[in-house]
Amino acid sequence: MNLKVIALVAAAALSAAALPGTAEARCRGCATGAAVVGGLALGAIIGSSIANSQPRYVVEEPAPVYVARPPRRAYVEEYVEGPVCHIERRRFWDGYGWRHRRVEVCD
Repeated sequence: MNLKVIALVAAAALSAAALPGTAEARCRGCATGAAVVGGLALGAIIGSSIANSQPRYVVEEPAPVYVARPPRRAYVEEYVEGPVCHIERRRFWDGYGWRHRRVEVCD
C-alpha cells in the first residue's frame, strides 16, 4: 500500500514539473519560492510515508515465575556433604593498630 502511495506522489510531482508555466515578466523568482515550498512539502509526505512503513517490533516480556524458597539450613544439615562454613569478623594487630578482617571458618 505504501509503495503505491509513494509511486502515485512521485508521478504527480513529475507531471506537475513537466507542465509549462505562464511567462510573466514582472515576477522573477515567484515560481522558485513556490517550488521550494512544494518540494519541502512533498519531501515531508514521502519521508513520513517511508518512516511509517517499517515493521513494528513488539517485545513481549515473559510471564513471572514463582519459585519456592529453599528449605532452611537447620533441616538440611544431614544432607550437606563436607564441612559447614561461615564468615566471621576477627580483630588483628597489623603493627600500627588493631584492624578487622573477615575470615571464613569451617566447622
